[in-house]
Amino acid sequence: MTETTVGIGGAAESTDMVLNIGPQHPSTHGVLRLRLVLDGERIQHAEPVIGYMHRGAEKLFEARDYRQIIMLANRHDWLSAFSNELGVVMAVERMLGMEVPERAVWLRTLLAELNRVLNHLMFLGSYPLELGGITPVFHAFREREELQTVMEEISGGRMHYMFNRVGGLKEDLPAGWLGRARHAVAEVRSRMHVFDNLVLGNEIFRGRTRGVGVLAPEAVHAYGVSGPIARASGVDFDLRRDEPYLAYGELQSTLEVVTREEGDCLARFECLLAQSHNALDLADACLDRLAELPPGPVNQRLPKVLKAPEGATYAWTENPLGINGYYLVSKGDKTPYRLKLRSASFNNIQALVELLPGTLVADMVAILGSLFFVVGDIDK
Repeated sequence: MTETTVGIGGAAESTDMVLNIGPQHPSTHGVLRLRLVLDGERIQHAEPVIGYMHRGAEKLFEARDYRQIIMLANRHDWLSAFSNELGVVMAVERMLGMEVPERAVWLRTLLAELNRVLNHLMFLGSYPLELGGITPVFHAFREREELQTVMEEISGGRMHYMFNRVGGLKEDLPAGWLGRARHAVAEVRSRMHVFDNLVLGNEIFRGRTRGVGVLAPEAVHAYGVSGPIARASGVDFDLRRDEPYLAYGELQSTLEVVTREEGDCLARFECLLAQSHNALDLADACLDRLAELPPGPVNQRLPKVLKAPEGATYAWTENPLGINGYYLVSKGDKTPYRLKLRSASFNNIQALVELLPGTLVADMVAILGSLFFVVGDIDK
């Protein structure tokens, strides 16, 4: 008797399949490509392919003066524009040895926390959407609109605020703005329970995310993952507490660093939601302090041509998506000699190499969405 082995589809049972997710795909925030090697429905190998949106911002920094580079820094993470500006101006101010007025310090802290809530609300709405739940995104955009209104009033922009300046802020507050901001924060807080009940209370959502895409603390450290994703894996690190900047040193009693031990998709969502609640509390604390402060300047007078002295410095901030850092090198000119940007999403997305192998294709979207990245922040 002779045994004959019949291969179906060219010996498909012994051949891995290469699947490209992207570079255009509805489950990604921008233009990202994932190159997956599959064995049936199980992912054997994953490679994030980045660079489709690369604008060369770091090189453009060298051809713009210190006022103009704020515009470039503003745009890489389009959900965290105010926070992006902050890192640049802090680096330049440190080089100049410049002291920022107290009123500007508290205003910057307030606007950074409002920007944090705006960022998180986008992901609190879009992540369930990627898993098939359409309702939360409508709630998220309603709450975002409350905060967008006060941010637009103070800066004139809805996404790219351009409100920071070297030495402080663009201008002082409109009359009555603090009251309107307090009302917006109260309105958003009063409806945040929707995400606790509608999303976290949903059995399907919990089934799709609990125990899926577990990121070990060792991988967090190895890849430089930061922000809510790192804290969801038990890595208890937050620059606002561990190396305070702006007014965070005086807000330690209000600041709560939320961590989880599970490291799965559900833990990452829980960290994001809890951090949103705390950001609203921090915003209220800033509003209380601003109401007590006497009237005063919100910026420093600058020379017509601003030149940073020769040297180098590194400024980093706790952005909504993680640690954002700027390494500034100056040769004493009006433009940076070099400005290296360390963006949160760039490091966070590298963890997909560890997270995806061994999981099912059906879980890939759940894992990808739980990393809460912005592709412009990856590609810079």
